[in-house]
Amino acid sequence: MIWRTECTLSLLARHYRTLFRTCARCSALDVGKKLHASIVTTGLVNFRNTFLRNAILHMYAACGYVLYARKVFDEIPLSYKDTVDWTTLMGCYARGGFPLDALKLFVHMRKSDVLIDEYTMVVVFLASTKTGCEQFGIQGHGCMVKMGFNSSIKACNAVMDMYVKCGLIDKTKRIFREMGEKSVVSWTVVLKGVVKSEGFENARFLFDKMPERNEVAWTVMIAAYIENGLTKEAFGLLREMLFESGFELNFVTLSSLLSACAQSGNVLVGKWVHVYALKMIEHEIDIVVATTLINMYAKCGRIDDAFRVFLVMRRRNVITWNAMLSGLAMQGKGDLVLDLFGQMIREVKPDDVTFTAILSACSHSGLVDQGRHFFYSLESTYGIKPSIEHYSCVVDLLGRAGHLEEAESIIRGMTIPPNEVVLGSLLGSCSVHKNLELGECLIKELVQMYPDNTEYHVLLSNMYSLAGKNDEANYIRVVLRSRGVKKVPGISSIYVGGQIHCFSAGDKLHPQSQEIYMMLDEMIQKIRLAGYAPDTTCQKFSGSNDGDYYGYGQEEKEQALFSHSEKLAVCFGLISTQAGMPLYIFKNLRICQDCHSAMKIVSKVYNREIVIRDRNRFHRFKLGSCTCFDYW
Repeated sequence: MIWRTECTLSLLARHYRTLFRTCARCSALDVGKKLHASIVTTGLVNFRNTFLRNAILHMYAACGYVLYARKVFDEIPLSYKDTVDWTTLMGCYARGGFPLDALKLFVHMRKSDVLIDEYTMVVVFLASTKTGCEQFGIQGHGCMVKMGFNSSIKACNAVMDMYVKCGLIDKTKRIFREMGEKSVVSWTVVLKGVVKSEGFENARFLFDKMPERNEVAWTVMIAAYIENGLTKEAFGLLREMLFESGFELNFVTLSSLLSACAQSGNVLVGKWVHVYALKMIEHEIDIVVATTLINMYAKCGRIDDAFRVFLVMRRRNVITWNAMLSGLAMQGKGDLVLDLFGQMIREVKPDDVTFTAILSACSHSGLVDQGRHFFYSLESTYGIKPSIEHYSCVVDLLGRAGHLEEAESIIRGMTIPPNEVVLGSLLGSCSVHKNLELGECLIKELVQMYPDNTEYHVLLSNMYSLAGKNDEANYIRVVLRSRGVKKVPGISSIYVGGQIHCFSAGDKLHPQSQEIYMMLDEMIQKIRLAGYAPDTTCQKFSGSNDGDYYGYGQEEKEQALFSHSEKLAVCFGLISTQAGMPLYIFKNLRICQDCHSAMKIVSKVYNREIVIRDRNRFHRFKLGSCTCFDYW
């Protein structure tokens, strides 16, 4: 093609720039690539003063195509690159998982004497947050002050957001107090920090003081109530937001509320949000909301509801598939996960999260051969380098099955240093299979890596005790007590009447404590007649004087077992719900062997389905058996 006049050239370049901007807005990467190819092959890109490469850079950055964005950036002469171009590439790096490259580019930008603006500083703080290192953010804050951006609302909001995500609420508050003018975003950022660091009560006090509120502020406060089990308060605030303040829930707020429901196990609010989404959204539910719905139902123990949402979705991306596979993995449905994976690879390309879910499913279901196959095929078949999560899952898979030597061999051959999750998984298997020798070796490594984490000392102490080595167990117990160590208390929660009720072992603080313990006595008596025998080996060292049962007699140990948090939660559920209704319980720690055995019999004696989500997975007890088939 021959460009006849400068006027024609200018018009054509402007037309292409408009098309590239449209591709950027719509994330139309394929179309953008074709447009890029056309101006390269015709030579239009080489004409001066067309600024086409700048438009192409912005298109690739908007589409998250980091490598191409950098290549185009390097092709633009320095004199043709402005602040926006540098900031755009920095943002692409930060959002694309390369925050350190974004910060390096910022250093290069300053050395090149390119003008810095408030938007550049916003990206600097985004990148600093993504690194997970607060020192980068603190240095960026100092740079912001030196360059005079401490009067910029956008820059101040960004640095406060960075400090909030790093857990530095005092620094956040200080900046907020020093701000001359505050926007609604400024108030909302501080509200997030207060919820995270000081709790929902202080957050509500700040929320009520806000001169104006946006959808995000309302969502943050409602989500805080949901996460703390205050369902009535959450619904009250939802009514106020929707009917008095005139806001609506968009896909972002819907997803945030559903995530809060998933974390707390509050399926009541989750179902309300689901119905709201169906009523308010005339067309198909947004794929992000639908995926979050799957995650919510799965983590609340309603895996059938999650699967129904999954099946009716017309469009599913890899995140959707991963949510479904992960939910099924937590339920121990390994065979179904493998079947679904066969369908998935015909629809989308699996990623590293996909194989974390698959390996986890194999681990929970005892599918050792299948798990081995997927792990050793990651790089050769799927082009995925094993991550620390993959190593953790395969070590857990092999360890549960008793293949301790193979699990250890995999750890020793890791291309990345093992962390406490990987080593801790093998240590837990050593405890199950009573391999003290390997357990002692792992403890030494864990102590060197994480000297302040004493959880593994407690586990080794219990292993010594069960092996009859009381002197060694007592020695560790004395050392831990001298250091003031206390085991993380087990907390079990259950939703009844729209409110959460929490219990700890031996808890007598509940208003219905007397009725609960009467029910507990009745329940223990009934399940004993049905074959329950207390397993007092589960009542081990807890690290506190009140919970140390080494000197207790058999009867005292049994009484301590009977008042474990999940048993109290079940008793409360039995006296507070109609006969035959399923009970859903959420526990922060792994369920013990005794409670697991007891729940199987309780489900049969009282004809109740009991679903317990512990730290690792779901246990669904029904008619005297558990869906884990005692493989956990």
